Amino acid sequence: MTIRYLHTMVRVKDLEKSMAFYALLGLREIRRMDNEDGRFSLIFMAPEGQEECPIELTYNWDGDDKLPDDSRHFGHLAYSVDNIYEMCAHLQANGVTINRPPRDGRMAFVRSPDNISVELLQDGEALAPAEPWASMENTGSW
Repeated sequence: MTIRYLHTMVRVKDLEKSMAFYALLGLREIRRMDNEDGRFSLIFMAPEGQEECPIELTYNWDGDDKLPDDSRHFGHLAYSVDNIYEMCAHLQANGVTINRPPRDGRMAFVRSPDNISVELLQDGEALAPAEPWASMENTGSW
């Protein structure tokens, strides 16, 4: 099994201030997705020459009451895997709870022992829905 780092996500309250801060660190915007229906933006920023190691800034247009005032805005780590079903089975066999099963053959969420949320994404196209994942409910939060 191979695993590849994708990005780290953080929620931001003030998108312009946050982007300015990361720009001061030498990061630049490399990709953006504005979702009108969901009313959020995802801005990926990375250092020049390290575009494969971005940070994802998640900004909710209508505010985000889930954000604490203690500067703990970490969202999740994300990794692509070559077979999401095999990876989830491997993790589950080793005692890891699959918080958001890969029902769609594309995405799953698990948590580290330190309660860090980790997103797993199928590399390439989604796999066809398969059991036991297709009918498995979410467990806990992700």
